[in-house]
Amino acid sequence: MTRILLIQGANMMHLGKREPEFYGRTTAKELDAMLLAHAKSKGYELEIYYTNIEGEAINRIYRALDEGVDGLVMNPASFNHAGYALGDCIRGVELPYVEVHLSNVEARGIKCVLAPEAVGGIYGFGVHSYVLGLEAMLHILSSKKA
Repeated sequence: MTRILLIQGANMMHLGKREPEFYGRTTAKELDAMLLAHAKSKGYELEIYYTNIEGEAINRIYRALDEGVDGLVMNPASFNHAGYALGDCIRGVELPYVEVHLSNVEARGIKCVLAPEAVGGIYGFGVHSYVLGLEAMLHILSSKKA
């Protein structure tokens, strides 16, 4: 079974409460339920991991590699600004990476230091950005197997 790790970066556990004008009113718990239902309907395993600490995200990615996870989807959130160590980690592992953001980070003038490590990025579609990101990862992984 295909295994995808979704990392939710700094402050993402406060979805629905924090700056709803940018991030909407869907809570982290509601988003998790929606994404786990997507995984079940598409037949893949999804682990959702929240952290406010860049080093924990790095450790989880290395552990995922050892566990045979197939792909990484991440909303780096506040790691956008200075996540160079996280970028080094992503570059050093052989996991395809898709970056997602709820808001249109380009329109907000936010440049993510992790974006160059991604196969691609999806942003600006609210919680649907995650579904699109997961679908993109499924496509990447099925193309690798073909």
